[in-house]
Amino acid sequence: MKPRQRPDMNTHPFVQAWSRRWPERRLLWLSVLGIGIGFGMMLGSGYAEGRAFALTDPLPWTLYAGTLVVLHLTLVSVRFQGDQILIGALAFLAGFGLLAQVRLGTFDVANPLDPGLYLVPAGIVLMLLVAIGLSHGRYARLTEGHWLWVWAAGSLVLVAVVLLFGQRYRGAVYGVGLVTPTELLKVTVVVFLAGFIDRHAKRLANWGKGFPLPPMRHLWPLLLFCMGLSALLLTQRDLGMVVILSVALLVMLFFGTGRTAYLVLGGVLAALAGALLLTVFSHGQRRLAAWLDPFQDPTGNSWQILQGLSGMYSGGLWGEGFGAGNPEYTPIAQSDFIYAVIGEELGFVGAVLLVLVFLVLFGRGLTIADQTRQGFGRLLCLGLTTELATQTLLNLGGVTKSIPLTGVTLPFVSHGGSSLMTSFVMLGLILAVSDGMPTRRRTPKPPRPPSD
Repeated sequence: MKPRQRPDMNTHPFVQAWSRRWPERRLLWLSVLGIGIGFGMMLGSGYAEGRAFALTDPLPWTLYAGTLVVLHLTLVSVRFQGDQILIGALAFLAGFGLLAQVRLGTFDVANPLDPGLYLVPAGIVLMLLVAIGLSHGRYARLTEGHWLWVWAAGSLVLVAVVLLFGQRYRGAVYGVGLVTPTELLKVTVVVFLAGFIDRHAKRLANWGKGFPLPPMRHLWPLLLFCMGLSALLLTQRDLGMVVILSVALLVMLFFGTGRTAYLVLGGVLAALAGALLLTVFSHGQRRLAAWLDPFQDPTGNSWQILQGLSGMYSGGLWGEGFGAGNPEYTPIAQSDFIYAVIGEELGFVGAVLLVLVFLVLFGRGLTIADQTRQGFGRLLCLGLTTELATQTLLNLGGVTKSIPLTGVTLPFVSHGGSSLMTSFVMLGLILAVSDGMPTRRRTPKPPRPPSD
């Protein structure tokens, strides 16, 4: 296979951009093909059981493929230079999630007006708008002037409004229609943290000599904000969000200041806070007991864990076949426990493949953060990637009984409106950081001297 030549600078700009984004085009094509094969397997399994063919059966895959075509052509048209592998990994995960939701009957495929069918296409379009709108360094305007504190105040107000006007369900507080507006905190809080740490990086890194103490004079506004937000979230019973935001904060403080002491201090405070929460919240105590000994209450608090583990065990190495499992026996399979259904029908191999794609996604996010020279952009990309990775770890760990359940969804795969849209916005911000910024990789190398 001949290596692709660099585009001629005299050719049309669209042709140049088209040539440069050929890796993305190949990844998108592979995603469309792979998800299409999955849809074919699922439909074939249904027809084997006597289900009649309907003209609307290919609709989810058609919408997915068409949206990816629009995504690629738009990026080529505007000569977007953001990361291409990240888009390829996102396309596969989003398509896999759509395929899994159709398999579980989350959407009414026979009804073309079902809003659920358009969640993934709408999310991809939203990601595209965010990436283009904030590209070429425009994302830096998010924290200009007083906007930094607008993000902080907006985060606190958002949780307070949900607590005042929301409805309680299964112990937690949700918005109207059981939506979770607080998912937006994954964006608003990280924007504030990245801007604050970037502005005060040198002061925050100035720990005391001898017995090192944190610079409280400059750290107290950040601590006050985090304590107030955590108190509101704990009142809402959203322990998963507290963990996700706390991990992002510690990682951003460490990389923003270079002080390992933040990780040590954060670990100590996390252990103390965890012990305190277990003595106050009975909800956390029940989840910890179900994790330590699920057979103590097999038909109560441990029912979901045991059913998920049973399904994954029955999948074995290769699975029972896509569409041939019994996901109806796993509670909340569409959201919290969708990984158990994947393990049951696609086996250990399919479950590992999905994890590998997630690792590619996180790896590209960290690579973009490492290559970005602008401080705010680097911390923003690092914080968003950390949140996605932490959420994924919490979900997979809870389903496989590696850690206690936290009730968070699997990004881009689980069913959910606000959670899914927020994840797409986060990817859009990461793509915006990757476009138009001077990076180490893009720095031209000096020409080699001619040989004698």
